[in-house]
Amino acid sequence: MRWVRMVAVVPGRLPLLGHTLSLLRKPLPFLTSLPAHGEVVQIFLGPLPVYMVTSPELALRLLAVDADKYDKGIVFDKMRPLFGDGLATSNGAFNQRQRRMVLPAFARGRVAAYAESTISCLAQDLADSWTEGQQVALDARMQDLVLTIAGRTLFAADLGPDVLAEIQRSIPIMLENVLVRAFSPKLVEKLPIPGNRRFDEAAARLRAVIPEAIITARTQGGDHGDLLSVFLAARDEDTGEAMTDEQIQDEVVTILTTGAETTSVALAWFFHEIAVNPEIERRFHAELDEVLEGHPVTFEDLPKLEYTQRIVNEILRRTPPIILMRRAREDVELGGVRIPAGSEVAVSQHTLHQDPRWFTDPGRFDPDRWSPERMAALPKGAYIPFGAGARFCPGHYLAQTEIAMVAATIGARWRLVPVPGKRVYPKVKATMQPNQLPMTVHSR
Repeated sequence: MRWVRMVAVVPGRLPLLGHTLSLLRKPLPFLTSLPAHGEVVQIFLGPLPVYMVTSPELALRLLAVDADKYDKGIVFDKMRPLFGDGLATSNGAFNQRQRRMVLPAFARGRVAAYAESTISCLAQDLADSWTEGQQVALDARMQDLVLTIAGRTLFAADLGPDVLAEIQRSIPIMLENVLVRAFSPKLVEKLPIPGNRRFDEAAARLRAVIPEAIITARTQGGDHGDLLSVFLAARDEDTGEAMTDEQIQDEVVTILTTGAETTSVALAWFFHEIAVNPEIERRFHAELDEVLEGHPVTFEDLPKLEYTQRIVNEILRRTPPIILMRRAREDVELGGVRIPAGSEVAVSQHTLHQDPRWFTDPGRFDPDRWSPERMAALPKGAYIPFGAGARFCPGHYLAQTEIAMVAATIGARWRLVPVPGKRVYPKVKATMQPNQLPMTVHSR
């Protein structure tokens, strides 16, 4: 293929700031507009050019087929002070080694154990705490629940109560400020403004308390049924070496920050969307009644909850992380465009998931688009809520299991109704959080 050397620059670039204001002020319309300008387009984060790919084929080329030609991009560089050299930020052979050592913690058997011992119990505790007619801030309750589940899944209850408290305190602060940190020029991220200060202080607190739990777990030894036990027992298949405490800490912080956000946001939107779509809510509740027959949901019930899984897929289509960035390690070609070594390249899951070429009427909430026959017609790469290729999120199965189990546990008992007069819309941070989500609890 003959490479072309010109690529369209997306309209709206400002001097010095580039497209940063558009990404921070109106990120969703901006990202949705990109395919109109080509399969490969250029945006600017301040003065930094970024090549954006907008088709499923090129997304797969970037993330899977030619993955070895790219490292993680500038957004991950900026997150390194928080994540260290965890899976989200590391590259090359070290990343592959860490992935091999971390993956057993997310095997089906382990996820089943987490589901039964932790997710189900904590979701049931939350459902038991509500009363008829109570108004709850559902977005906050889902975040609290998911962070508690994350803490208990990572650290056995007797190892990490202090860590759990710090997780619940610090993670929301970091998530509130992560997008500005990621997209701002270096000059801005160094300024002593309140958002930067809160982010740095929360990150420092979180990284200070986690080593205590790791040291305690090493001292006690054994398998406590948590992720930390797997990390401590893992050995490199080539050298037999274990992960150091610092490497384990990096993976723990990465899992907490990335996994908790995706799951809590998905659960909040789950209940909002079924509440404003009565027929979808009716089918969801009917399935729960038929499958569960009044007993608490178990891990083995989840494959039978087919319509629930469709709702989960549709939620993940609508509310994914908004961008994945890479950096070219060598001169590469994408869609006929020559991209020089060292260039930043990115794909937006939101851009792909909202493209009417792949998803008919993309703004409509339609779980049935995930029926087997409609899924079969979907091009590979059009739906990538957890990424793709060798760096596919290792916790995807745990996240999907948690969303379905929590939704089924609450939905079997309660119907959540929006509070009249309260406008709900996406507030884009690391993902698309609801701006607010007050709901009233009614017994089914």
